[in-house]
Amino acid sequence: MSECFNLWHQRSDYQTRPHCFSKMYANQSHTNITVELQYQGLMERVLFSIMTTVPCCVFLFINGTMLFTLRSKPVFRETSRYILLYNLLFADTVNLAHSQLLYLIAACRIRMTYPVCGVLSFFGNLTTVISPLTLVVMSLERYVAVCYPLRHATIITIKNTGMAIIVVWAFSSLSVLTRVLLLLNFPFAELENLQMKDFCGKESMLLDPMSDIYEKTFPCILFASAGVTVTCSYIGVMVAARSASTDKASAKKARNTLLLHLVQLGLSISSTIHNPFLTAISKVLDRIIIVRIQIILYVCIIIFPRCLSALIYGIRDQTIRPVLMYHLCCQWKRSPFLSHSTKAKISILITS
Repeated sequence: MSECFNLWHQRSDYQTRPHCFSKMYANQSHTNITVELQYQGLMERVLFSIMTTVPCCVFLFINGTMLFTLRSKPVFRETSRYILLYNLLFADTVNLAHSQLLYLIAACRIRMTYPVCGVLSFFGNLTTVISPLTLVVMSLERYVAVCYPLRHATIITIKNTGMAIIVVWAFSSLSVLTRVLLLLNFPFAELENLQMKDFCGKESMLLDPMSDIYEKTFPCILFASAGVTVTCSYIGVMVAARSASTDKASAKKARNTLLLHLVQLGLSISSTIHNPFLTAISKVLDRIIIVRIQIILYVCIIIFPRCLSALIYGIRDQTIRPVLMYHLCCQWKRSPFLSHSTKAKISILITS
């Protein structure tokens, strides 16, 4: 690694720098799913592509239906909690589609240019930051609803919710802009061509030592801050639940929602720390086995968590559930899976 830093500051042959830093991040590339695909056979790549694409398409369908549901009724469009849920679900859906797109591009052995890969990578970073920040805002909204019920309507307004979403997107965009500025230190203009030698992935764009430091530091600060905020909100709700003036049912529901937010944050964190885990086990396991383990982890901690919000709110929320069922079941009147009470609720919500 020290040799790479010396080459970075001393050598004038810039063509050797990408090669040098690809060696520097060799351990990371062992755990980069888009790079490891080159070690798979054709049939295995096709099989794993099917195994990841099918659940991804199912979850994209569920998420897309949920997004449509959240825009189909005035009660969803005019309630802060559902507006925040729409923002969270939108970011998760885009991130899910982005991750699977990069996977399939790598499975097809397509190598991109640095600018194209950079745009895709930074786009994925944008939505990755939006999700935990939105969870923080949603947790604070539940905290205000339980601890300050009389002021909830004046604090959590549509205008304030919109401002919070703008701040979330602005902060996420700022983190992407920081990555872009750090990447500009690399002298791309002096390369013979911009074609990448490896498959596109997040680690492929860590061409500068500062980019690597930022990539390791920023997620830790982000998720630590989000975790502390959600935990404090949960403790506040727990304390308020003991008060005689607090609605016990509302407090219990908010407490369970905050616990689910913590689970979602935990899954998001696991998606950022699974690379070091795979690096550790790569020292004792065969390379092909590492690839297979990583694909399993990809489905469990990358694909599945991106559909968790739709499943949680689609099942738990009594207002969303009947409308979501209506949109998921095209011919709901003939469907044997819907009870008469559910059909009655759907009819009321659809006609209201």
